[in-house]
Amino acid sequence: MTQNGVYVYAIVPAAAVLPAGAVGVGSPPAGLRLVRDGKLTAVVSDAPPQLRARRRDLMAHQDVLLRLSDAGPVLPMRFGAVAPDEDSVRAQLAGSRAEHLATLRHLDGGVEINLKALPAQDALAAVVEQEKDVRRLREAVRRRPGYEENVRLGEAVATALSRRAADAGRKILHRLTPMARAVAAGPEVHGCALNVSFLVDRRESDTFRTAAQRFADAHRDHVELRVAGPLPCYSFVSSRPLRTPVAGA
Repeated sequence: MTQNGVYVYAIVPAAAVLPAGAVGVGSPPAGLRLVRDGKLTAVVSDAPPQLRARRRDLMAHQDVLLRLSDAGPVLPMRFGAVAPDEDSVRAQLAGSRAEHLATLRHLDGGVEINLKALPAQDALAAVVEQEKDVRRLREAVRRRPGYEENVRLGEAVATALSRRAADAGRKILHRLTPMARAVAAGPEVHGCALNVSFLVDRRESDTFRTAAQRFADAHRDHVELRVAGPLPCYSFVSSRPLRTPVAGA
């Protein structure tokens, strides 16, 4: 048993190899190694003492996952997955072998792309022109300025911006879903009308991103789209084995 346990980055097929030059979390960075059990392999390192969600460690964790995914399917662990020892890792691999193998087959050749739809903050002119209620309230403020009138106008603008972003989000979801293997709703994010991830064939990821950008350009007075990826396929992995709480994670 290592002093601080075994840090687990991912589960991969047994034939996988470590990416050349890749290093793990910690300072100095920990060396990576493989823990094999039958058809599955876990990519691990010694866990550092007092593991925290520091930027350097978050980036190291993500870099390992992305480099592994260049070579084949990866079942990614969230940052902070620590097991007591390698025997515990092997026991987990053996206990969930069928589930992990099925997940790896599902993810093979795929990447995750996340899309967030937010209200278009630079669209006031379009909102005033296209929204009757906003236009009416603005005229009322011009005729009779006052605190309550300005509050109502501000609320009407915010409501219109949110509604327009939600409408655009539904349209982009309808547009992009046929281009993905699977779609997963993300957690609610303050200010976002839509937070959703797509499982996309790696070879089609550029085409997917281009389609999203074209939609954003055509609807810039309705929505601001933020597209991230390719990413490790966190949203399409149901199991979270070996996870332990990490401060700041």
